[in-house]
Amino acid sequence: METTEEKEEQILIRITGQDRPGLTASIMEILARHNAHILDIGQADIHSTLSLGILIRIGDMHSGQVMKELLFKAEELNVNIGFLPVSDEEYEAWVNRQGKNRFILTVIGRTLSAKQIAAATKIIAGQGLNIDSILRLTGRMSIKNPERNVRACIEFSLRGTPNNREQMQAQLMHLASEQEIDFSFQRDDMYRRMRRLICFDMDSTLIQTECIDELAARAGVGEQVKAITERAMRGEIDFKESFTQRVALLKGLDAGVMQDIAEHMPITEGADRLMSVLKRCGYKIAILSGGFTYFGEYLRHRYGIDYVYANELEIDDDNKLTGRYVGEIVDGRRKAELLKLIAQVEQVNLAQTIAVGDGANDLPMISEAGLGIAFHAKPRVKATAQQAISTIGLDGVLYFLGFKDSYLGEQGKL
Repeated sequence: METTEEKEEQILIRITGQDRPGLTASIMEILARHNAHILDIGQADIHSTLSLGILIRIGDMHSGQVMKELLFKAEELNVNIGFLPVSDEEYEAWVNRQGKNRFILTVIGRTLSAKQIAAATKIIAGQGLNIDSILRLTGRMSIKNPERNVRACIEFSLRGTPNNREQMQAQLMHLASEQEIDFSFQRDDMYRRMRRLICFDMDSTLIQTECIDELAARAGVGEQVKAITERAMRGEIDFKESFTQRVALLKGLDAGVMQDIAEHMPITEGADRLMSVLKRCGYKIAILSGGFTYFGEYLRHRYGIDYVYANELEIDDDNKLTGRYVGEIVDGRRKAELLKLIAQVEQVNLAQTIAVGDGANDLPMISEAGLGIAFHAKPRVKATAQQAISTIGLDGVLYFLGFKDSYLGEQGKL
């Protein structure tokens, strides 16, 4: 007697409706009874509304019974269910597409509107990238108490290769300035998920002031020093030369004023939260600053920072500033060298490093790091960096690292 050999086929099962505990388990129980193989599975839950997709491979003698049982179960659970046959050729084409590059596009703002998301997704589509998934990283916004959540972040998982990555970067940066949102576009690889070392500029990054300007104000030379500082940060004059000129103007200032300045430094929004999370997660943290060691050491003790490299002011026997500095100036080149040196000491791949800064002298380390972020930066710096944060506080860095507010528990909320 001739027996008919059972053939296997692929079926995509789509389930939507009100989510509830045990729904997925009920579906899987039916599939298990018929020895279905799970080729792919994905689920999303938006405001208690479920969207579940399951791609199975099953013998054609069992597929009809499986679909029948699933239909009855869907009616019992009050959800919608649909079935789509997938040919061997279609499935193999899907498998081959899995080898394509993956990227993560992170979009941040105080709030996010449909207009802003539409503009971002238009750029994605124009570059030939497909959106695999969309994930909200920030907590849900309260309508009654909107002040409870003053930031919004969405992460797009993308597949493919941009038609022109440089053009895409330019489009995103233009959109960022035009619509007051921030972007990060990163390759989704193991290094993105395993960052280990983060290096910060200090003045106008961790703190909302330039310490040399504060010292200059106490010395009565504020306007002269501030003018030189602004030219240096814009990259108009050499940092070493400008630094030497500014320090010279501080000659005769009582060094005791540094303690008062340190104790009243305005800490940047989000810095406390960011530092707390980084320390809990085991990151090594460094300050690489063109400012002064005294203030860096103050922040080291406040946050438990691992490394501080900055400039040392020379103090005479009368506890007065001499107008000179001690040792090598920490300029842009030196910051990049120190980032690489610390990474080597900590046995961290450069791709696992992060650099955050605002000025022209931060560009070398921002360019050297695996993830370089321009934070509320000068126009030249923002135009050069691959990632920028200009709309929210320093804890926005956490979203570029893929953290969700829900990961952080109560300590991660405002």
